[in-house]
Amino acid sequence: MTETSHHVGAFSPEMALLGLLYAGPNYGYDLHKKISTDLGYVWHLSQSQAYAILKRLEKRGDITSEEIAQDRLPTRQLLRLTPIGAERFLSWIDAPSSGSIRAIRLEFVTRVYFAKLYFPEKITSLIARQREGAKYHIQRLEKIITERLEDNLYDRMSLSLRLFHLRDVLEWLDEHESEMTQK
Repeated sequence: MTETSHHVGAFSPEMALLGLLYAGPNYGYDLHKKISTDLGYVWHLSQSQAYAILKRLEKRGDITSEEIAQDRLPTRQLLRLTPIGAERFLSWIDAPSSGSIRAIRLEFVTRVYFAKLYFPEKITSLIARQREGAKYHIQRLEKIITERLEDNLYDRMSLSLRLFHLRDVLEWLDEHESEMTQK
């Protein structure tokens, strides 16, 4: 496992939007509403940000849009996941999160949400992989601190804080594992 093992675009709600479209076609407004309702404390996403991301996903070929006319109302855009978008989403679900607390808070929690929704059989392995990743990064950081940073107070303090958080992640995983694996 390397420091850069996280998925590109990890700190964007792109995968959350793709994941919601994995269930079937939907409208941008409804996707934004679903993220706000189900993942509102994970992703703080305004409606305009959601639309901008959806445009970017369409431009990249991950989704398509179809204009749907409405009586006496503006035309709506029905969004669909393309095979390319589905492939990106599915490979992201199986990718590990990095050892950063932000990646765990955003990526891992979002992965568990979608795994529980679509692939409950994957949750146990997601948790195990995250636990292994945290342990790996704890060992790596401990080694850096003891071998290289004996006289560098500020770098040592920074890495010590990361270690503190990663150890807390292990406790957090233990505390919530049964909730995450419940059907």
